[in-house]
Amino acid sequence: MERLILTLCLFVAIFAFTDAGSVGVNYGRIANNLPSAVKVVQLLKSQGIDRVKVYDADPAVIRALSGSGIKVTIDLPNQLLYSAAKQQAFATTWVQKNVAAYHPSTEIEAIAVGNEVFVDPQNTTRFLVPAMKNIHSALVKLNLHSSIKISSPIALSALQSSYPSSAGSFRPELVETVFKPMLDFLRQTGSYLMVNAYPYFAYESNADVIPLDYALFRENPGVVDSGNGLRYFSLFDAQVDAVFAAMSALKYDDIKMVVSETGWPSKGDSNEIGASVENAAAYNGNLVRRVLTGGGTPLRPKTDLTVFLFALFNENQKPGPTSERNYGLFYPSEEKVYNVPFTVDGLRHYRDVRSPVTGGQRVATPVIGGGNVSAECCRADVVRGEWGGGEEVRCRGL
Repeated sequence: MERLILTLCLFVAIFAFTDAGSVGVNYGRIANNLPSAVKVVQLLKSQGIDRVKVYDADPAVIRALSGSGIKVTIDLPNQLLYSAAKQQAFATTWVQKNVAAYHPSTEIEAIAVGNEVFVDPQNTTRFLVPAMKNIHSALVKLNLHSSIKISSPIALSALQSSYPSSAGSFRPELVETVFKPMLDFLRQTGSYLMVNAYPYFAYESNADVIPLDYALFRENPGVVDSGNGLRYFSLFDAQVDAVFAAMSALKYDDIKMVVSETGWPSKGDSNEIGASVENAAAYNGNLVRRVLTGGGTPLRPKTDLTVFLFALFNENQKPGPTSERNYGLFYPSEEKVYNVPFTVDGLRHYRDVRSPVTGGQRVATPVIGGGNVSAECCRADVVRGEWGGGEEVRCRGL
């Protein structure tokens, strides 16, 4: 009876919260067998995907998106941060060439200045905020600042602490030098923080402690935050709230967040626990349902989420373990790797083998765990505060 009631509630929620949240995709292109940008735009439209994020400002891609109605986030690569930070003229020329030349026919809604800069081996961190400011000044000069936001995706390695989520905090060496200036900038410009969150990595490295259902948004008893009594039913929500808590600790409760990357691989090496078609389908499908049916996280229940799935295609030239080449929702042939909806209408026909649940209830005692449970895993060599220990954790490479 309880499961029937849960199913009915989810069914009602699908139709009660149209467009409550937003789902986009990351269009990575580290491959030699992908369809043309024109075909990719047709694919996006056929699937009802109305947001896409790219990792550069390739003219062929930006032109192909013209007139599509798809909102676009483009990227200023890390290797250009120095020039953009040191030379306003460079930043202005870059914006003129890569943004003003196409907008608004191509609906560029945001510029990601760099990507996971804090883990970039080239050590470009000190150029990040100056580059963001110069790019914004260029938008102001071209009168584009009211319609295009500027941010920078951070990896969860930027957190010093992530468990419990309410104790989330940024790494001390980044607070005064980067985070406060960046969050001030985001506040002043009405922008949001971009965060790349991958529950898969935490599960893969600690599968003996983290319940798979908890990582896949499936029905589970939940994990209680000992700091505020909130019960979490998904590792994703716990990761996101750890970042919200870190911002709150610095008095930036008003800054919104966009999850600029999240995903689950459909295939991996023998030691990559949990990488499978079934798990990838469950994670992404249940995540889409969780986002599109509305509601925020336990810590910010009224904040709808914008999430970009990683990634549109399997990319056959990505280095690293097998999983790196198998995050795609689609094969290069444009065939789906597994069935996952992208729209509220698509949710009508979506079924996981078990029903997901939502969180937010306050409770007195924890159900799962009792050790050092972490809500984070990221693209770094070592994750702080892992589930149940301090072992090294392999994370997705740049």
